[in-house]
Amino acid sequence: MSSPTPIRITGVTTLVVNAEMRNWIFVKVQTDQDGLYGWGEASLNWKTRAVAATVEDLEPLLIGKDPRDIEQIVRILNKHSYYKLGIIGATAISGIEHALWDIFGKSVGLPVWRLLGGQTRNEVRVYTHLGLGDMRSVYETFDEGALRDKALAVVEKGYDALKVVFIPYSHYSVDIPSRRHVGRLMKVLREAVGESVDIMVDFHGRPATVAGALQYIEELAPYSPMFCEEPVQPGDTQALRMVTERANCPIASGERLVGYKEFEPLFEQKALHIIQPDLNHTGGILEGKKIAAAAEQAMMGVAPHNPNGPIAGAAALHYDISIPNFVIQEEMSGAVPWYDDVVSTPMRRVGSAWQIPHAPGLGVEINEAEAAKHPFKPEVMHTLSAVLGDGTIVDW
Repeated sequence: MSSPTPIRITGVTTLVVNAEMRNWIFVKVQTDQDGLYGWGEASLNWKTRAVAATVEDLEPLLIGKDPRDIEQIVRILNKHSYYKLGIIGATAISGIEHALWDIFGKSVGLPVWRLLGGQTRNEVRVYTHLGLGDMRSVYETFDEGALRDKALAVVEKGYDALKVVFIPYSHYSVDIPSRRHVGRLMKVLREAVGESVDIMVDFHGRPATVAGALQYIEELAPYSPMFCEEPVQPGDTQALRMVTERANCPIASGERLVGYKEFEPLFEQKALHIIQPDLNHTGGILEGKKIAAAAEQAMMGVAPHNPNGPIAGAAALHYDISIPNFVIQEEMSGAVPWYDDVVSTPMRRVGSAWQIPHAPGLGVEINEAEAAKHPFKPEVMHTLSAVLGDGTIVDW
């Protein structure tokens, strides 16, 4: 399908699919070549309408451009918007950028990972969450018995790594019962899954102090977590470095950072061990490649964040194949019963690893008629539960 003549973008649209606990925002970039279009994803929890409107606002900057000029187009979207776009704008650009890569791959008959520099591994290790896509299980499992049962269900599906979110809502001090409860939960989890399964603990930035984060880590470390994620709020590089220097286990962070510039201080100060860019939010695959290259020089691994939808997963798969310092990939395939009715993806899991795809582009196709059966709905506002007993609002 390769063409010596320019390809021109003729339109950009969004398709919102409500996946029960969150909305997927699919982005379709159309061209003047018959049958040549690309799919991307720009999902952002609780910001669906804002992101979709931003894509619409950006569309005029794309019309008439050759979709294969990805670096130039992303530069236009960032610079010609004038005001800094923030997470909403960066997410919109990420979805558009994914679709451009899809078009590029299709236009030359190659999978995107080939265009990113080729293959650096034979498979992509993945992990999932409690509940296998049920977000209530992810964020609301604080009972020891339920934790054990849900973890074993994940292992029974063939995964050898899983993530949990059971750090209590915290503030400037951590009480002894809360710390001990975290220790008991981790002990139950490790005894249930054994030492051959990796466990990641997501703090969600809940502790408001370095000391509080370290007190929880002290409870977790004896049970060898693969990493503790986002132990403090993003943006305070010095606090993160202090945790990393004192923690007796690997520390990871980065999902809420936008673009290379926000990651750069972490590399300069060697503020963590594992970086977690989200290709759905940080500006796209090209920006993710720049982040991974800098992380490698800073002796950091890359474990991309992705609790999003199927196209975001496909973009992550191609990215992971192409970067040498990849560690493990978060994934949410099969998050709803009708997943395979709406989308065909290149992700094929054997055990706890995705296999290498060979279809052109991202290898994704959307059944738009089936997708239309699941229109936008307001998402569950988990954040409303982040309130202490005295009414103090804390980080979710």
